[in-house]
Amino acid sequence: MTTALRGITWEHARGYGSVVAAADAYRSVQPDVEVAWEFRSLQAFADHPLERLVEQYDLLVIDHPHVPLAAEAGLLAALDGTGHDDELATLATQSVGRSFESYTHEGRQWGLATDAAAQVSAYRPDLISEPPRDWPAVLELAREGRVLWPGKPIDAFSSLITVSAGAGAYPMSGDGLFLPEQDALAAFDLLHELAAHVPADNLSWNPIQVADALAEGDRFAYSPLLFGYTNYSRVGFRAHRLRYIDIPSAARGVAGSLLGGAGVAVSARSTAPAEAIAHAFWLASAPVQAGVYFDGGGQPGNSVAWDDDRTNDLTLDFFRGTRATLEGAYLRPRTRSYLDLQDRLSPLVTRALAGELSDADCIRQLNELTARATEVS
Repeated sequence: MTTALRGITWEHARGYGSVVAAADAYRSVQPDVEVAWEFRSLQAFADHPLERLVEQYDLLVIDHPHVPLAAEAGLLAALDGTGHDDELATLATQSVGRSFESYTHEGRQWGLATDAAAQVSAYRPDLISEPPRDWPAVLELAREGRVLWPGKPIDAFSSLITVSAGAGAYPMSGDGLFLPEQDALAAFDLLHELAAHVPADNLSWNPIQVADALAEGDRFAYSPLLFGYTNYSRVGFRAHRLRYIDIPSAARGVAGSLLGGAGVAVSARSTAPAEAIAHAFWLASAPVQAGVYFDGGGQPGNSVAWDDDRTNDLTLDFFRGTRATLEGAYLRPRTRSYLDLQDRLSPLVTRALAGELSDADCIRQLNELTARATEVS
């Protein structure tokens, strides 16, 4: 008798093609298990409550900030203590930076990092032979009109975190503030200068729009902070290939980039939890990540795939070129109130960069909202 599992992911070759290709291959491993994946747009997936998704799907691709709230609400099945602890221990050693840890909450594992990402840099190697490696060089290229940067609220917010953490000031570090005013002002100064020298509509763009613009035209050659997509480094995905590299060096080198990525989780409402959990572990395993998952368009979360010669050869060294950034990335607070806080803070950053809000007022609101969230976390 065949066990049918349903999964939900996001609409992109990286999010969808990867798991579909793996599901097809899984039939040769477990002929009695059929995994069918569906997708939603990035925005719809973010907006659709997990409370409803876990009632409909066995497997869910989620962002790690969802874990604390989902775990405490009983929406996800814990993956430790299910007969896979040896595999879990292996995956912990194969984490890219803190990706594995990002799916841990209160001592239990609620997801597996099948996709690793952080804000990195990208450029067109056919247009510039040597990209900027520090912020002064970035701004010099920006003044020449050759730089793009995604400033949509969540991306501007991510950049504010990356810039401040790279300078040694970690946001939301436990003192009840988002950032001390002096540190926040320094980060805003840099981002204002960057925003002044990129197209004005960049403040409504996301990383995919920036990558598309870089890959399709010849005017723009570089972006300093955007979440990486290996797809743009592969032959044939767009008219031109992008090379991804570490973020611009700051006081702490290339450390402090906001950690993103995605992981596979199992619904606590699944009627076939053993089969769903087994598939999740198989999907996160090194051979699958470096093989069929990557070949389907995925961006692996397993470090074995990041070290692999083949995956790097096919992506202009995407993995080796950004690895230092991932290893030093900033992990967002592990509290159930964090996602709501992020939704409240992000638009303020874009408004300040657009000149609709003074930096001082923005920082005051960032700190006040963070203090309130800290009180209820």
